[in-house]
Amino acid sequence: MNGLKTTNAPSSSVVIPHFIYGGISLIILAVLLVLADTYLLKAYFNTKLLAITHIAVLGWASMIIFGALYQLVPVVFETALFSEKLAKSTFWFSSFSVLFLSYSFWVGSYVTLLPYASVFMFVSLLMFVVNIGLTYKKATLKNIKSTFVITAVFWLFITELIGTIIALNFKFNFLTQIHLHYLKIHATVGLIGWFMLLIIGVGATLIPMFLISHELKEQKLKYTFIFINGGLLMALINWFLFQKNEVDILISLLMIGGIFFFVSFIYDSYKKRLRKKLDVGMQYSMLAIAAIFIPFILIGFMVFNTTIEVEFLYRISTFYGFSIIFGLITTLILGQTYKTLPFIVWLHKYQKLVGKMKTPLPRELYSEKIATVQFILYFVFIGAFVIGFLFNQILFIKIGSYALLIVALLYNVNIFKIITHKVKSVENE
Repeated sequence: MNGLKTTNAPSSSVVIPHFIYGGISLIILAVLLVLADTYLLKAYFNTKLLAITHIAVLGWASMIIFGALYQLVPVVFETALFSEKLAKSTFWFSSFSVLFLSYSFWVGSYVTLLPYASVFMFVSLLMFVVNIGLTYKKATLKNIKSTFVITAVFWLFITELIGTIIALNFKFNFLTQIHLHYLKIHATVGLIGWFMLLIIGVGATLIPMFLISHELKEQKLKYTFIFINGGLLMALINWFLFQKNEVDILISLLMIGGIFFFVSFIYDSYKKRLRKKLDVGMQYSMLAIAAIFIPFILIGFMVFNTTIEVEFLYRISTFYGFSIIFGLITTLILGQTYKTLPFIVWLHKYQKLVGKMKTPLPRELYSEKIATVQFILYFVFIGAFVIGFLFNQILFIKIGSYALLIVALLYNVNIFKIITHKVKSVENE
């Protein structure tokens, strides 16, 4: 992370707990996949799959992202985090809310527990949104990358608002359409508006920096921003008011066009890179970028193909969510953890010792062998699940579930190794 300004960086006590909780959530997620078994090949709105989805996007992905953003937002916005106390309170409130919400889905308590769990979750995410929003308000640097980040945070608020309304409707029954209609909107806004836009904003900042790439055309990022947000706004208007299939086609084309410009920007960065050899963190990141078109291809397949059997459509819909959560988000997080967390810990423990003693490189704080084995097994997990979803093969789903469990354990070993690193007192001669 050379080149990052660290004067506004928050205390490590704000950031590191998020990585610990996220790592544990990844283990829980893998265990739930093993326990869910055949439920993974059923309709995507079954209780087990909903619980798994929420522990994945909130306990694992969002919690890691919150921690990373607390470190990166001061860099992207060039100002200190609005409130570290609010960030710590948000962590504990979110930690409880994620478990409460996921348990409510797992046991299918839609009327008794889910409405209350969703309100807790909404409040915890609102605390995060307010903290980032007020940080952005006093930002000294506002460019296309910071615009991506704050817009993603706005879509997170909309996502959780829609989710809370859906949950409350189970108890009070005030919505006019069936729950699945609103669930589609909730999932799309969350996966595209929150995760995809955030990945683009942060990725456009970090990937060129790690590759050491210069003189990139940011105009492509502006096109990406316009196309994807235009598609999201059009989707909300169409799905709430008109529900026209022809408009869905235009929405898909807009989003695919936006992603094309982003991938083109990353490809330019890759071509102009000065650092030719990719470490395991960047291998993960490049794999994620390569997979970014898959969910949009699946959307196009579902929109254009009107003769799909219902059972196969359900599996494709689940595969769509899988392609974003695991093909893109988790792949990127696994890679960027090895770029960000070692630097955060190194900064906390060695920044004041530079020049006074020999200091290790951030990548020396974890085991590259463990990270490499983890990378290989993650390929096994992805491949097995793809085969399982497309060909309705539970055996491959089981193989993939156990492979992810091992990945999660290895990931946590390295996380523990990084955060428990002890300063070695070897003075310079």
